[in-house]
Amino acid sequence: MFSPAAKLQLEALKLTKGRANLEEFADTLQALATADRSIVAVTSDSRGSGKLGPFGKALPKQIVEVGIAEQNLVGITAGLAACGKKAFGVSPSCFLTARSLEQIKNDLCYSNVPGVLVGISAGVSYGALGSTHHSLHDLAVLRAIHNIIILVPADNFETREAIRFAATATRPVFVRFGKAAMHHLHPPGTSFVMGRAITLREGSDVAFIANGETVVHAVLAAAQLATEGIRARVLSLHTVKPLDTAAILAAGRECRAVITVEEHMVAGGVGEAVASTLLTAGLAPRFQRVGFPDEDTVTGAQADLFRHYGLSMEGLAATARDLLASRPGQ
Repeated sequence: MFSPAAKLQLEALKLTKGRANLEEFADTLQALATADRSIVAVTSDSRGSGKLGPFGKALPKQIVEVGIAEQNLVGITAGLAACGKKAFGVSPSCFLTARSLEQIKNDLCYSNVPGVLVGISAGVSYGALGSTHHSLHDLAVLRAIHNIIILVPADNFETREAIRFAATATRPVFVRFGKAAMHHLHPPGTSFVMGRAITLREGSDVAFIANGETVVHAVLAAAQLATEGIRARVLSLHTVKPLDTAAILAAGRECRAVITVEEHMVAGGVGEAVASTLLTAGLAPRFQRVGFPDEDTVTGAQADLFRHYGLSMEGLAATARDLLASRPGQ
């Protein structure tokens, strides 16, 4: 996952390795469901990939298996939520948000029921399975739907807090997870507030605005740039909708350049949301979106794809250097 240089930065920053956010999600959900029998999980032949096997064994009356039928999964999740259950529909994000978009729009959001959808194995987590299994569209399509909260946690802490929030939410929620084991990014005492980005590093030369599994790479890039005298701010934008416009505007005013980083297509993703926020406020810092281009992806593991498309520490640091060296407007 990390180059030798990136591993040295991990050691220097004392970032310890946690586990996959999916595992943190499953354990958090099981603990909540043990204490609250109204919490149920709905899966589409995905209890294994969603790490919900132990949940099913411990709480067999609180899990519903619909088979490979994602549209039914959303409808049942919405129906259970409408009947007073706190339902978590769990399915691979690539299928959940493509096959079931109409059900998400109508059964969940238009009907305004507080169901939770959990998109697992998102981004390019499926690696060499290729474009059919990559989920590089999900944030774009869901951003266009009214009345849904979108959460993309960066590490185990953000995952745990996002699921606890989702269990109490009064309107629809979508939570997005990858498969990789994540490093702990937050010191003890960090607060998680839905809709409010977390500042992981301060800086005024360039701001990295990232979420999900890209955040650790932005942190490493910022640490590398610091050795060169470049001060990089890093924001973990764990809530995609609603956006923390205050944090974004502060970055645009206080930093010479802004770089968005996402494991998603650059079309319709976080980069466009941030750019729109800045320009609407009359701010025009040097700006670059880093993500996946509008093309079929090359084949490879997640780490290979991150390196190929500039999402690794080295790629992000190079983008920052180039952007800061360019003239405004170039």
